[in-house]
Amino acid sequence: MNLEKVKNQKSLAILICYFGKLPWFFDYFVHSCKYNNTLDFYVVTDDTAYSGNLPDNVYLINKTIEEVSAIAEDRLGFPVNIKSAYKLCDFKPAYGLIFSDILAKYDFWGHGDIDVIFGDIRSFITDEVLDANDLICVRHDFLTGYFLLFRNNEKMNRFFTLSKDYKKVLSDDKHYCFDETNFKWDEFAEGQPWYEIDSEIESMMHLVRKKEQENYIRTYFDFLVIEGLPGRLKWIAGKLFYKNQYEVLLYHLIYFKRRYTPKKTARELPEAFTISPTRIYHKKP
Repeated sequence: MNLEKVKNQKSLAILICYFGKLPWFFDYFVHSCKYNNTLDFYVVTDDTAYSGNLPDNVYLINKTIEEVSAIAEDRLGFPVNIKSAYKLCDFKPAYGLIFSDILAKYDFWGHGDIDVIFGDIRSFITDEVLDANDLICVRHDFLTGYFLLFRNNEKMNRFFTLSKDYKKVLSDDKHYCFDETNFKWDEFAEGQPWYEIDSEIESMMHLVRKKEQENYIRTYFDFLVIEGLPGRLKWIAGKLFYKNQYEVLLYHLIYFKRRYTPKKTARELPEAFTISPTRIYHKKP
């Protein structure tokens, strides 16, 4: 991180765990991180063969899933058994505790995924937003596992432990979608009250809405992202635009990556490209 650039800003770090060979879209993720050089990005991975160029603010931390499981068990203080990368989604709200040695120096930390292409994060996550909130979400209706920010203090780093089911979730190898809604996205998107949404466990979204009502935490929810397969996206030197009109914080490739795989990897990604519903075009802006 360039400390000179952030000396008057809140410091931010995003931490991601990814196990397996890093996919083609990781290059785009890294490229977009480069232009967000007042944030740091940590990717915990067992892929030791990645040969792409990393900017100064992106760090690969080589650990096996067994090593991460052991660290989590030590920090949480009860047995866990992380057998699959997918299960790590349930552990995302605990990253501030599990990876405290990495994240301790930052004002805010976030969990995320690598299947995103960032625009200009600081255009949306301003110090005014950070000062006023303990948790910052980039959708208006439910928590987003692919990008979510927490104030880096004891209260928020242990916030997940206020769920009555957190030990059940983290000690079981079943995936509960704990970091988001326990698979109740539609119900929250429709605006149903948290206490009327039947759920197997008390997810983070249930907990956040509950604690908002108790004035225990201050939260920020806004729709700042693009998902699905809309096309008409342009990325230009760290800025991401939709339909040439709307600047957005990120594009989540959750569906796009299933439809498109480049035939060959570009040696160097350009300063501008466009994203259609079916492919990425490297064009001049």
